Amino acid sequence: MLRSRCNTSFTVPISDAYAGVMANGSLLSPALRAGFDVNYNDSYWDDCFRCYEENHGACGFDSDSGNSICICGDRLCPGASAGAVAVLAGISLCFWLFVRQRRIKKAAQIMSKDLSTPPSSATKGRTTPTTNYSMTTSSYNTTTTGSGSVRGGGGSTYFGVQVFSFDELEEATENFDRSKELGDGGFGTVYYGLLYDGRAVAVKRLYENNMRRAEQFMNEIEILAKLRHKNLVTLYGCTSRHSRELLLVYEYISNGTVADHLHGSRHSPDSDLSAWRVRMNIAIETADALAFLHASDVIHRDVKTTNILLDDDFHVKVADFGLSRLFPTHVTHVSTAPQGTPGYVDPEYYQCYQLTDKSDVYSFGVVLMELVTSLQAVDTCRHRHDINLANMAVSRIQNQQLEEMVDACLGFDKDYAVRRMVTSVAALAFRCLQQEREMRPSMNEVLATLRRIERENDGGGDQKAEVVDIVVDDDVGLLQNVPPPVLSPDSVGNDKWVSFLSFLLLLLTHSKVGHSSTKKFIFDH
Repeated sequence: MLRSRCNTSFTVPISDAYAGVMANGSLLSPALRAGFDVNYNDSYWDDCFRCYEENHGACGFDSDSGNSICICGDRLCPGASAGAVAVLAGISLCFWLFVRQRRIKKAAQIMSKDLSTPPSSATKGRTTPTTNYSMTTSSYNTTTTGSGSVRGGGGSTYFGVQVFSFDELEEATENFDRSKELGDGGFGTVYYGLLYDGRAVAVKRLYENNMRRAEQFMNEIEILAKLRHKNLVTLYGCTSRHSRELLLVYEYISNGTVADHLHGSRHSPDSDLSAWRVRMNIAIETADALAFLHASDVIHRDVKTTNILLDDDFHVKVADFGLSRLFPTHVTHVSTAPQGTPGYVDPEYYQCYQLTDKSDVYSFGVVLMELVTSLQAVDTCRHRHDINLANMAVSRIQNQQLEEMVDACLGFDKDYAVRRMVTSVAALAFRCLQQEREMRPSMNEVLATLRRIERENDGGGDQKAEVVDIVVDDDVGLLQNVPPPVLSPDSVGNDKWVSFLSFLLLLLTHSKVGHSSTKKFIFDH
């Protein structure tokens, strides 16, 4: 019998082989400190699942009544008390119906061995000489076992996506063979799989020790099932919540992630990603996907280059919505514990526990600087002031040292058009990385600015370049020691400010402090 500080007792059964440890108190203490695993059955799973699904609440436990409760904010969810009674009645009714249905089915099977069964993904789309039918049932209404033995999930759907059986996905991934692993993230491992119908898929297997896997499982289904965008990864389906494991099935994107190409296993000087225009298109398509999410009241909350997938033509598919939140309309923020990846987390969200759409904007600012520099968001091998790429970028831009950070393969020193675009994108990233969220642009403004930068350079043939002499005196030199002006909320998104900041960065990058000299600059009418 173990006793915690809150005076709640619980019993942990142990193997007979360890009886000697229990008898010897000197051995018990170090054994407990070393830790141990406890396997248990969650008898409140359905109640907690319904709490999250219907009320978006948190599941709790009433020790007085011995029942689970559903908590919304700092109070019980509406109808939670009455709901407990309704749940018990519902369970009893469902059990009676289940037994009755089973008896009927058994009798029918005795009378005939030729009853048809719903098609799985193995037979989906096939026809027989005498019939051509498809079947869709309400969520989890088909006959499935806890291990998911019915191939294809019996043709059922959940939130409009197909329910697969565990056995089908286990076979598709060759029993989750290590050679099929595509990636290993914070919440699960992704495997390559091939379904019976020939579709190549990516199967995410959530970690067993992830205590929030049910919430993340539901998040991805609820968000991706209802949203369709060319730059969002497509969710094909999932396993039943009664399955042996929680698995998610996505379209397979073959060309890895942006991180792989910038500083990972696919990094190469000959990669298409060494061309700035490819990186510019990645920035635009990612911003387009995030702007779409925000317009749909969804905050991604884990924007990073490892969650930006690329197809063979280097088009973007934003993925991994396990941490995403549905953002209620007409509210300024959602108070929640900070989650995300170090190096990408909005500092205001981290300090104040207030999640907003500007939190995604901050993370996207880090992504922009990765595209400009090919550096990792966090690298402990760098100088201690530069470990965090966001801090490093802000410091370099404020000190007119952007050129030191730019990836040499982009041609920043040789190609004027690239130089101008990179400088403008860095200026935009600087705005996204502001400490206070009010100083950051919205995702729509970010997208509009990126498209304008690309459009101005694509239409460069219609613009005339003029060489002018600019006298750089001590007054201009002094500007190098002054931080950029603070943005007001009203000025955010102002194209003139972006153009001015870009030009100022370009000007000061080439000037020398404290020396009067004449420099030649090219700028557009």
